[in-house]
Amino acid sequence: MQSVTSSGSSQRSTPRRTLLIIGGAEDRIGRSVVLKRFVKLAGGRRSHIVVIPTASSFAQEVSEAYRDVFTRLRGGEVSVVHPATRREGGDPELVAALDSATGVFLTGGSQVKLAQNVVGTPVGDAIVRAYERGAVVAGTSAGASIMSRYMISLGEEGLTPRQRASQISAGLGLVEDVIIDQHFDQRGRYGRLMSMVAASPNLLGMGIDENTAAEIRDAKVMSVIGAGAIFVVNARNAITDAPDARRGAPLLVSGAVVHTLPTGSTFDLQHVELTAFVERHPDIEGAVVPAKVRAARSTPSSAAH
Repeated sequence: MQSVTSSGSSQRSTPRRTLLIIGGAEDRIGRSVVLKRFVKLAGGRRSHIVVIPTASSFAQEVSEAYRDVFTRLRGGEVSVVHPATRREGGDPELVAALDSATGVFLTGGSQVKLAQNVVGTPVGDAIVRAYERGAVVAGTSAGASIMSRYMISLGEEGLTPRQRASQISAGLGLVEDVIIDQHFDQRGRYGRLMSMVAASPNLLGMGIDENTAAEIRDAKVMSVIGAGAIFVVNARNAITDAPDARRGAPLLVSGAVVHTLPTGSTFDLQHVELTAFVERHPDIEGAVVPAKVRAARSTPSSAAH
């Protein structure tokens, strides 16, 4: 009996691991549903949020923008960890900041920069440790792609899948057996995601719209929040000519199963099936007005509220 009790206690003490994977262009000035969820998961006023702007060419400006929005959303302490080179990815002070974080946020920009300066460095290892001990790890745009073991770092856009139209780089591996694309509907990335899963059918393809996020708990259960949808493609039983097609040729992909999941959807990533759906109507402004238009409409006075 004693061993059973000990085992049960050990299971209860296992931290919940949470990812918030954002398709980019999330609302920062209005209701900010997605970022508000991140702040809540990180601990609200008691949170210590670490922003990693390494993917961006404007790291300082991006860091300040997210510091401002997290403060507006009643987050706690906000720190910045910016390894601008791979050597800086070994800085003990940057690692220490991540080791005390309750939330980690990777901004958008270049996937290649993240692969070069973060993956496989002590900073990258600290992000993985943070996730394993229960800190929420979030990423938007390029910061979303890096969550998986393999990420699309470069690629052509369009609806038709084509042979060898994209490039793969190593990611952090926080979610296995999934490859993630972002700005999915807005940039027409159906073709390149389909070409990835045609060549590697063991991977689920996940395309995330702008201002939309996948909240993934313990690498198993995915909930969808935000204004758009998440596209999941399962090509594990599909027929494809990927081994034989010439470079640039349209690919045959027949029999893939696709799921389009709006906010309110709950999806089992292990069994690749919908488990629940609650009809919700997201804010109309966030749903139909592009992020750039919303930003152009805003004024300094409105952005302060």
